[in-house]
Amino acid sequence: MTKSRTELMVDRLRDLQASSPDVEASAVVSVDGLTMASALPSDVEEDRVSAMSAAMLSLGERIANELGRGALDQVYIKGETGFVILMSVGEEAVLTVLARQKAKLGLLFLDMRRAVEDLEQLL
Repeated sequence: MTKSRTELMVDRLRDLQASSPDVEASAVVSVDGLTMASALPSDVEEDRVSAMSAAMLSLGERIANELGRGALDQVYIKGETGFVILMSVGEEAVLTVLARQKAKLGLLFLDMRRAVEDLEQLL
């Protein structure tokens, strides 16, 4: 039996979390704020993550454009207990990753780019 596109995306998100121990949770969200696939813990509200991810991506794109910074590559938020990193997946989606405070960001960005390339093939 073949897997659905959503199942393949969830598998890729789980692979990202397995290969990057600093990744606590991840999701692929449409630019409209709808969850396409997620590997979020049960205590994280999927709808809230989706809506905020889409809003942050849209705002980041606008800021990058208005301030002449070129195409948006990523949105990076650092909090006391970790990071939220958003990366575009083609034109229609965003990869959102919640990472630990001690995350090695260079490795994380590399793993995320690889995941984005794979996810783009699935969209």
